[in-house]
Amino acid sequence: MDPPAKEAARRAAERLGLDAEERAAAALVARGWTVLDRRVRTGLGELDLVAERKGLLAFVEVKARASLAEAAASVSRRQQARLIAAGEAWLAAHPGHGAAGIRFDVILVAPEGMRRVADAFRLWA
Repeated sequence: MDPPAKEAARRAAERLGLDAEERAAAALVARGWTVLDRRVRTGLGELDLVAERKGLLAFVEVKARASLAEAAASVSRRQQARLIAAGEAWLAAHPGHGAAGIRFDVILVAPEGMRRVADAFRLWA
């Protein structure tokens, strides 16, 4: 792929990801969650969304793909480890959240719809 085409594909993928994150954030808010942070970059990884409801803190990874199955398959063990490390870094910088618990959710976005996988993986998994 030539450099201009590669750059256009990168920009299109970034737009798709940003749109998916916006849709995911709106869905969380509609269900009573407060979005505390978006697109958090730490030295250990990136968090798409950080949300809290009734003391339950969720670090939310948003995956947009051509199908929900492809989106689900795209969350690798390596990425889970980076998300856990980034979540720990976020907590260190923002103490006082997650009194009712902490979890890692994944929101899958595809043309056929959106699906949230609550507590998708755990630190000890």
